Amino acid sequence: MFQRFNEEELKNQISSSKEKLEQYKLQGLKLDMSRGKPCSNQLDLSVGIFDVVKPDSCFLTSTGTDVRNYSVPAEFTGLSEMREMFSEIISVEKDLIFIGGNSSLNLMFNYFSKLFMKGLPDRNIPWNNYEKIKFLCPSPGYDRHFSITEYFGIEMIPVEMNSDGPDMNVVEELVKNDGDIKGIWCTPVYSNPTGCVYSDETIKRLASLKCKSDEFLIFWDMAYVLHNLYGEIIKIPDIISECANYGNENRPIIFASMSKVTFAGSGVTCLAASKKNLASFLETARVSTIGYDKINQMKHVKYLKDLDNINLLMGKHADIIRPKFEKVLQIFEEKLGGLGIAEWTSPRGGYFISLDVYPHTAKKVHSICRDCGVVLTPAGSTFPYGKDPDDKNLRIAPTYPDIEELDFACNILCEAVKYAAATEIISNK
Repeated sequence: MFQRFNEEELKNQISSSKEKLEQYKLQGLKLDMSRGKPCSNQLDLSVGIFDVVKPDSCFLTSTGTDVRNYSVPAEFTGLSEMREMFSEIISVEKDLIFIGGNSSLNLMFNYFSKLFMKGLPDRNIPWNNYEKIKFLCPSPGYDRHFSITEYFGIEMIPVEMNSDGPDMNVVEELVKNDGDIKGIWCTPVYSNPTGCVYSDETIKRLASLKCKSDEFLIFWDMAYVLHNLYGEIIKIPDIISECANYGNENRPIIFASMSKVTFAGSGVTCLAASKKNLASFLETARVSTIGYDKINQMKHVKYLKDLDNINLLMGKHADIIRPKFEKVLQIFEEKLGGLGIAEWTSPRGGYFISLDVYPHTAKKVHSICRDCGVVLTPAGSTFPYGKDPDDKNLRIAPTYPDIEELDFACNILCEAVKYAAATEIISNK
């Protein structure tokens, strides 16, 4: 619609939007939609976790370990009960799971560190010895994945994200011909930020990839597997078993986290991999730590109990944040629908909505919103090196503000989108 406006109509739109935005500036708003943070009502759901481990309660695990003391060798990989819980969550054998601390990003970083110092088992060639290493980065994607990759000097290659996962035609062609490509980032369930779920076909094609490099890895981040909005229990193929079907069982490295299930930044995390890859990782882990926080693991085991109870808790989370997602989508449809200047995803879970504004205006939209008191994730963050080639993607995080704040923020955002689109279109006429 905007593209069909004549010059006078575009100028009228610019004038109208500018006036509204100036009014918003005068209100002195401070609204934060920059990160996927749970709100206080969500955090309140898990305060009972502090009541389950008390001085007069039993601190012994089922194997007799006192969680207040140093780990015994058998418990170094994590409490048996915690590994069983994650086994249910990510559908991976318990014996292939290692329990970490509060940050899955820390486990990802540590795994890269191990690769650069020691390399993969059997190969024993430190990745630091290679002149060039490349990683495929489905985009828009998770900025912190890209930060880790960039820190290690790995060249990042963006691959377009489709509604069922990365563009596998491009992935297959790249890995077949380039031996410098050593891996790919994947968030298969409610991907950050689009909210897409990988199809079984996409997962099968990832598992069966014919790669020029025999060191190719799939970094499989299950961060949002529990975070559905509409009570749907998502089950995807076990990537380790799927890869094993094609002789590639050492390809996937899986990560998962209890952050935002209980408390953001104070949950429990896990890494899962084939027996060979896990054993290799543990050699490094045993040097770097005596063991992770077993008391925190015990609190989570006693409080969460099992997957059924976790799903009940996640239903309560959904009841709090689902109206927020629906409010954002409602405003987008009312204010931007049919204008031809924006598209957005309608996720069934996860923590984000992906918004594509008119090309070459995302940075301008971000700047306008900031001036009006609305903080968004910086434009470009969802692409490697922070460079969105079309300057159009914005990651919208609806969970932290309350409904009233979201209403204000999204109306400001939509007005900024219209203003930026109109000025861009008129400048090219």
